[in-house]
Formats: sequence, structure tokens, C-alpha cells
Amino acid sequence: MFDQITAEKLKFYVYCLIDPRDEKPFYIGKGKGNRVFEHAQSSLDFELVSDKLEKIREIKSEGFKVKHIIIRHGLSEDEAFKVESSLIDFMRHFGKGLTNEVFGHGTFKFGLMTANEIISAYNAKPLKRLHHNVVIININKTYERAKGGISIYKATHESWIIAEKRRLILEYALSEYKGIIVGVYKINEWYKSPDGPRRWGFAGEEANDDIKKIYLNKSVKHTKKRGAANPIKYRL
Repeated sequence: MFDQITAEKLKFYVYCLIDPRDEKPFYIGKGKGNRVFEHAQSSLDFELVSDKLEKIREIKSEGFKVKHIIIRHGLSEDEAFKVESSLIDFMRHFGKGLTNEVFGHGTFKFGLMTANEIISAYNAKPLKRLHHNVVIININKTYERAKGGISIYKATHESWIIAEKRRLILEYALSEYKGIIVGVYKINEWYKSPDGPRRWGFAGEEANDDIKKIYLNKSVKHTKKRGAANPIKYRL
């Protein structure tokens, strides 16, 4: 644990948790004070379940201790968000086995992209036609309310008022963020949301590459109607 003087001088920092059995990082986070050590304490509460906590429990059950590495310190909170997000994006892209449940802050706006995706983000081609039965779901409020603390899928999959006749024919859900399609999901089934009797969520998965190629990173800004507040739409 850090003493008070050390904690104050650290300011915000970015850290990773290391599995001592193979010396590989399995979690990247940001925080201040003694945040880096709180995960080990949380692992003692077996009512809490996550891949990260299960990994910590596994390490401890074999007689080892999690290693804590401070990657960068002396940061503002905004700087720490950016460093954390960059590292999570990089590690995820190369399949390094992180247990982080969500993407980094601002990932799909500023995160890891190919050169073509960068071009699409800043000069996105308009989506002119829907080739499937889709629902376009605006996640501006959902995602920003969580400050990037949830994945695009979690921001999209519930809970919405969608009539039965729609649910029976919908094939894909398109996540729209600030006028750009940032996620494309195949809808496998619908379920009633606990948020209300008329609200529904879907269980799904990322669409295949052929489908994503049609919709992902396309702009729907040209379809916006002034004053429209409904986050759901079915046509351009």
C-alpha cells in the first residue's frame, strides 16, 4: 500500500496487474491513491464475479501474489484516461489476454484504427441504402452517460421500445454514435428488459465481416431530422 505522501505525489496513474506465473499483464487500469491494490481486496468477496477477479483468485490459490506495475504516473485524470485507453486498445488488438471488460475511454472515436478506418471516421461515406432488416440505435446518451465505461454492445443491446412486428423481422442492430455507425450486431433473440414492461433487449454477436463492410464507419448524418428525439429508427 502507498503511504499518504507517495499517494499524493503519484497523482493519477495508469497501472497493470501481472500474473507472476508467466509474467504477462492481465489487466490495465487507471486510478489514484491505492486503487491499484483494491482489486486484490475485492477478490476476497466471492459474491463479486469477473474474469479479473477469477484470475486473481486463481493466482492466490496457487500460492502466488499479483504483481503491480505503475506504467505512468503524475498525470491528470484526462491524461490517465488517454494512456489507459491506448494500452487497452493495443493489447486487445494483438490478443494479449486482458481481462478488462470494457474498451478504453474514447476508444471508437480516437482509438486504434487502420488507415482506412481513420479516413472513414473523418470523411465517412454516407450510408445510402439498408440491405437488410435493421434497427439503427443511437447510443449517444447511453455511452456518454457511462463515460466510456461500457462496451458499444452493452450500450446498444437494451433497453428499447420495439414492437413485436419489428422484433420478428429484424436481423441486425446498427450502433450509431454522433452520426457514424460504430457497431454492427447480428440479433439472435429478444428478451424482456427489467427496465419496464414495454422495453426489450437483444442477445447478439458481432456481424460477420461481409455485413460489417456494408455498414460500419458509414455516416447517417444526412438522415438527421431537426428535433427528432427517438433513438430508434428503421429506415434512412
